[in-house]
Amino acid sequence: MIREHGKESIRGRLLVNGTGLGQYQSRLAQDARLVVGLDIELPRLIEAKETNENLVCAQGEHLPFESGHFDAVLSNEVLEHVQDDRAAVREIARALNVGGRFILFCPNRGYPFETHGIFWNGKYRFGNKFFVNYLPNGLRDKLAPHVRVYTRRGLCALTGGLGLTEEFRTTIFGGYDNIVQRFPTIGKVIRGLLQFLEKTPLNRFGLSHFWVMRRES
Repeated sequence: MIREHGKESIRGRLLVNGTGLGQYQSRLAQDARLVVGLDIELPRLIEAKETNENLVCAQGEHLPFESGHFDAVLSNEVLEHVQDDRAAVREIARALNVGGRFILFCPNRGYPFETHGIFWNGKYRFGNKFFVNYLPNGLRDKLAPHVRVYTRRGLCALTGGLGLTEEFRTTIFGGYDNIVQRFPTIGKVIRGLLQFLEKTPLNRFGLSHFWVMRRES
């Protein structure tokens, strides 16, 4: 999906914003003229250095690059964790050249589970928590203050006014690789069903938004 909808942009100068251990960076480097991986967590970058080059430790809200430096920026499940998501998106738009593409994956509020766990009675409770994302904002944010989720309207407001024009958007389910690995037959059936649902109105319950926006000005 990144290669299909990123088009020619991902073959130029690409920033992976939140590169982590560098898996996406390694794959995309096969096609791109230059890939830079940025992350705020230095230990992850040290590990990523075993298989990647051009790594930068910095905050997404303060990208250490000149304006218009990149042809594409990939942000994969990172925006929900930054301190100031509007500032992070503004910096991404600034770092893109005119015609460059912002490729975004981020959590969908319509997904029935909060996948990052919650805080309850002063303790963090790990794992998928049902129905949390459907609660009113005040209560949901008390249970999961460490991570955001987004509606389509919220993403439009977040990215608006920054010279970005939407090229493509959808909602996708996860690949559920752990289930496929442990129970191959059942896992592949589940994955196939969910990929079918991505093409129906039920995709509103998908795990993540996938948006591609082009910088026009």
